[in-house]
Amino acid sequence: MPAVDKLLLEEALHDSPQTRSLLSVFEEDAGTLTEYTNQLLQAMQRVYGAQNEMCLATHQLSKHLLAYENQNFALGKGDEQVISSLQNFAKTVEELNILHAQLAEQLAEAMVFPMIQFREKDLTEVSTLKDMFVLTSNEHDIAMAKYSRLPKRRENEKLKAEVVAEVASARKRQHQASLQYYCALNALQYRKRVAVMQPMLGYTQGQIAFFKKGMEMFSKRLDSFLSSVSNTIKSIQDQMDTDTEAMRLSQQEQLSLNESVYIPDYDVASPVINRNLLQKAGYLNIRNKTGLVSTSWDRLYFFTQGGNLMCQPRGAVAGGLVLDLDNCSVMAVDCEDRRYCFQISNPSGKPSVILQAESKKEYEEWICAINNISRQIYLTDNPEAVAIRLNQTAVQAVTPVASFEKKCESAQPNSQTANPDLEYTNATVQHQEPSDSVDSLILIEPGTPIQFDIVLPAAEFLDQHRPGDGRRTNPFGENEDNSKVDEEDSLLNQMFLVRFLGSMAVKSDSSKEVIYEAMRQVLAARAIHNIFKMTESHLLVTSKDLRLIDPQTQVTKISFELKDVTQFAEHQENKRLIGFVVRTPALIENEDDTLSAYIFESNTEGEKICYTISIGKEIIEAKKDPEALAELKKSIPLNNDGKFILLTDTSDNNKENGNCEDSESEA
Repeated sequence: MPAVDKLLLEEALHDSPQTRSLLSVFEEDAGTLTEYTNQLLQAMQRVYGAQNEMCLATHQLSKHLLAYENQNFALGKGDEQVISSLQNFAKTVEELNILHAQLAEQLAEAMVFPMIQFREKDLTEVSTLKDMFVLTSNEHDIAMAKYSRLPKRRENEKLKAEVVAEVASARKRQHQASLQYYCALNALQYRKRVAVMQPMLGYTQGQIAFFKKGMEMFSKRLDSFLSSVSNTIKSIQDQMDTDTEAMRLSQQEQLSLNESVYIPDYDVASPVINRNLLQKAGYLNIRNKTGLVSTSWDRLYFFTQGGNLMCQPRGAVAGGLVLDLDNCSVMAVDCEDRRYCFQISNPSGKPSVILQAESKKEYEEWICAINNISRQIYLTDNPEAVAIRLNQTAVQAVTPVASFEKKCESAQPNSQTANPDLEYTNATVQHQEPSDSVDSLILIEPGTPIQFDIVLPAAEFLDQHRPGDGRRTNPFGENEDNSKVDEEDSLLNQMFLVRFLGSMAVKSDSSKEVIYEAMRQVLAARAIHNIFKMTESHLLVTSKDLRLIDPQTQVTKISFELKDVTQFAEHQENKRLIGFVVRTPALIENEDDTLSAYIFESNTEGEKICYTISIGKEIIEAKKDPEALAELKKSIPLNNDGKFILLTDTSDNNKENGNCEDSESEA
C-alpha cells in the first residue's frame, strides 16, 4: 500500500506560504474528489431508481469506475491496487446488465447510502472546516494589522494589552481551526479510497446474493478478488485508525504548547538572539508608497535564498526577488510611529526597502542575518559560489577567503600601473588560506565598520580635556612652551615613512591572527569600494609612545602609549604591511576596554618597525631595573645623543630618522 500524503500538524501554527501552497493542493484534491463522488453517486442512484434503464445505468457506472484512473487528483492519480480493483468491478457491472426491482432495497442499503453518507458527512465536514479556517485566518490578519499599528512612543499600556490579548486569542483560534482542518484533509485521503470501493463491494455482493444462478456463476470467479478487496479496505481502515490516533495525539501536543507562542514580541526584556544566522525567514511588513506622501503596509513572507532577499504572498507557489544583498547595507529607521523598522539599501541604485519585524528578537536577527550574508558575498571573489553555499546550509557564519584581485582589476584595470601603492593586493590574496587563521568571527565582529581616516581615540581625547592636572595638553602633542613631551627621557627615537590604510575595532588581541584578519578586511574594503587615496605620515617610535606626525607641518596627528600596544606584526607575504592593536581603557565604569587594529604600508620592511616597537617595550620594562637597562645599552649601540641606533642601513636611517626631504621625495 503506497504512503498517503499528509499535511504536517506542526506547521499549522507557523502558517508559512509553503504550508499554504501545500494546503491548496489538498483542497484541489478534495474538490476533485467531491466532483467525482457526485458523479459516481448519480450513477448509483440511477441504478437504484431506474429499473427500466438499468442496463444503461450500469454501463454508465462502469464508465465512471474506469474513469478513476484518468482523474487528475492533485496528490496523484491513485494507487494501482485501487485502479485495478475498479477496473475489475467495471467488468462485472457490464456483465450484470439485467436488474430486478426487488434488488432496490438492498441496493439502497449497500450501495447508495454509504456514498451519500460519505458525501454528506466527510466532504461536507471538510467544506465546513475550510470556512472556519478562512474566517479565523482573516480574524488573525485583522488582529495582526491592528497590533502592527501600535505606536512606539507614549503608548497606552491598557490598549496595548487589549490588542496583544486580541492577537493571542485570534492566533489560538486560527491554530485550532487549522489543526482540525488539516486532520480532516489527511483523513480524507484514506476515506476517499474506501468511499469508492466499499459501495461497489456491497453492490456486487447484493447482485450475487439476489441472483442464485448468477451467484453460482460469479462466485467462483470473484470470491478471491472480493476477498482481496475486503482485506484491502480493512488494511486502509486500520492504517487510517492508526494515523488518526497519531494525529489526535499530535493535535493535543500542539494545543498544549505554552501560551507564549501566540503572543507577539514575547520576552521583550531578554530575548535570545542568534547573531550568526546565514538564513532567515518569517513574516514582515513592507512599506509601499501609494502616492507622493501616502504609504501602505503589506504583510508578506520574506526569506533569504542564496544572496537574495525574497518575498512570497500567501498561496503563491514560489517567491519573488526583492533585493540583491550583495554589498547592501541595513540600518534601523524611525518610520511612522511603527516599531522594529529597518531599511535595506543597495549601492546599485535600486530603491531602498523599509521593513517592519514583529518583535525585537526578529528585528535584530533580520539585521544580523542580512549583514552576515552581505559580508559573506562581498568578501569573496566568487559570489556565485558563496550564494550557493548560503542557500544550501544555515550553519554558523564563517568569513570566506578573500581574493579581490578580479574585482579590483575589473574596477581599475590599470590600477597596478597607475597606483603603485596597491602592490600589496596580490600578496594578500596569496597568503590567506582558510586553515591559516583563527575563525574571523571570533576575532572581528561581523559588520564592523572600517575607518579610512585617522581618528583620535576616545581615551586620548579625554586626557586632553581632563581638568585638574595643572596644564593643558595641546592636541598636536606639544606643551604650551613648545617643548616635546618627555623627549629628554626617551632612549629611542626612530622614524619611518608610512601610509595609513585603515583601522577597525577587533574583539581579541590574544594572537597576531587578528592583525592578519584586519589587514585582509581593510584591503578587501579598499579594493571593493575603489579607495586608493592614503594618508602619508611619519611614524615616530619612542620608548614611551608611537606618534603619527604630519610630514609637512611636523604636527602630531595621533599618539599611542607604547604600553597600550598589545600586538604588532608585519604581513606574512608583503613585508611592507605593518599593523598593531591598541587597547583603549573604557571611559565608563564596568565597561570593557576597547581594542582597535591600525594597518599601515611603509617604505621600509615592516619587520624593522616591529623590531623597533619591541625594543621600545623592552626599554619600558628595563627602566624598572637599572641593571637590565645597562645590559640593554651594551647590546644595542647608542648615538651621540645617547639614543639607541637600530637601523644598520644608512639610507633607511636617513629617511626614517628625520630626514623629511628624502622621505617626501621618495613618497
